Amino acid sequence: MGLRSDVGIDLGTASVLVYVKGKGIVLKEPSVVAIDQYTNKFLAVGEEARKMLGRTPGNIVAIRPLREGVISDYSVTQRMLKYFIQKALGRMLFKPRLIVCVPSGCTEVEKRAVIEAANEAGAIKTYLIEEPIAAAIGAGLDITQPNGNMIIDIGGGTTDIAVISLGGIVVSKSIKVAGDNCDEAITKFIRKKFKMMIGERSSEELKVTIGCAYPLEEEQYMEVKGRNLMSGLPMNVVVSSSDMLEALKEPVQEIIEAVHTVLERTPPELAADISGRGIILTGGGALLKGLDTLVTEKTGIPCRVAEDPVECVAIGTGKSLDWVEILEKSNNKSGASVRFR
Repeated sequence: MGLRSDVGIDLGTASVLVYVKGKGIVLKEPSVVAIDQYTNKFLAVGEEARKMLGRTPGNIVAIRPLREGVISDYSVTQRMLKYFIQKALGRMLFKPRLIVCVPSGCTEVEKRAVIEAANEAGAIKTYLIEEPIAAAIGAGLDITQPNGNMIIDIGGGTTDIAVISLGGIVVSKSIKVAGDNCDEAITKFIRKKFKMMIGERSSEELKVTIGCAYPLEEEQYMEVKGRNLMSGLPMNVVVSSSDMLEALKEPVQEIIEAVHTVLERTPPELAADISGRGIILTGGGALLKGLDTLVTEKTGIPCRVAEDPVECVAIGTGKSLDWVEILEKSNNKSGASVRFR
């Protein structure tokens, strides 16, 4: 049994990462919950529940309680958070202090929902940090300097694009186009081209294995199984990376347009900094093959993928725990946003 721990949580649409001060990332699980509809009992959480997506009988439902970066099912999110906190910390003598990251476009109502869910899940006090700030810290950038840094954080539900200087966000844009939309685009493409229906997990596997945002030097192929829309029978097709390029064209284009919008609104001095320092890609979406090359081509600014892009936000959230002592002096009892000014 330990004393109080300070905990940073990357509460993502696709996955939840828990960072414990002094230990690093101790838990990384999909944000999926399987519930028995008759008894309202949790049957599985995380990876076990993800395996059940699309494969459950009538009384069991596997759901993702976060959609597009925000809470869509409050009570399930609160119970899921409680489960992950207990799993990460074990038995604690005192309730933990939490820092939870939220998309930069979050409304005050959405922020309040996160704070209340975290407090009800067992936190003594909850603070919020915006995802681009956490991603920048996790990527190893010194955001306290008067220099422009540009971050593109592509998660499961939202893409956050921000220019950061002196510890704050100068210009930002959050769009609800990210990993989930890429999966949906792949599902639609397979249905249209091959007259075949595939599940959520299959489309994600296609995206991860052969998905690309820029033509690959060598064509890649993958066999995928699904249901024939005409006959209703199982069928297999071979999908190429060129198919994926076409399937993902629309969501990728929306992300590129959002990047252009942020660059157009960036003050000239910071734009000059970004031109020299480059753009950093973080989040699971950063792993899409050729996305950094496409951003470089479309903006004329060097773009690179951060080290450990998936864990960047969680690491940054964890590192920001060092500011908790300062925040504790704040009089706001329900929660506050982390500020680095």
